[in-house]
Amino acid sequence: MRKPAANRYEAAAPGELVHVDIKKLGRIPNGGGWKKLGLTIGRRNNGRRGLGYAFLHHAVDDHSRLAYSEILNDERKETAAGFWIRARDFFAEQNIVVAAVMTDNGSCYRSRDFAAALGDHVKHRRTRPYRPQTNGKVERFNRTLAAEWAYSETYASEAARVAAYPAWLHHYNHHRPHTGIGGSTPASRVHNLIGKTFTTS
Repeated sequence: MRKPAANRYEAAAPGELVHVDIKKLGRIPNGGGWKKLGLTIGRRNNGRRGLGYAFLHHAVDDHSRLAYSEILNDERKETAAGFWIRARDFFAEQNIVVAAVMTDNGSCYRSRDFAAALGDHVKHRRTRPYRPQTNGKVERFNRTLAAEWAYSETYASEAARVAAYPAWLHHYNHHRPHTGIGGSTPASRVHNLIGKTFTTS
């Protein structure tokens, strides 16, 4: 039996809907992980160092695909709320007023902290349980960064990968054509866009 076609949609204007999500990435130990050292040695190296995970918090505008992203240390409610405040300010600098935010049903997004960060004027939409494709724009962003940044190089350390993220994110927003928006760049779909496109921590 053939699967039903995905329900594709696009917000009519920047800010009408922003997708928010968190991507966990295993940190790379000094000397390299499995991609640099090979699967067996790389896993042993990573396990011995116990570096854990980096948490990439994203906010992707549905209409333009303009992305704001930070590399943070956890996914706690206070962290998610603080991230949204900075993301909102980033979009405001681009003359984008956010009307609605879509997240999954993670505990950090169900918290009072996150609700307070959104405020009274931003509608909070949640994805359907077990249906990550509902938040498809940010899921696509996750796949793109995995292929074009996170695993595209044989990084020798986590610091090296983190250092490469700002340039990649700038490329994503300003220079990379997106098939989902007819080969345009996110920057070209936002009026009065200025240069700031990211923050990492």
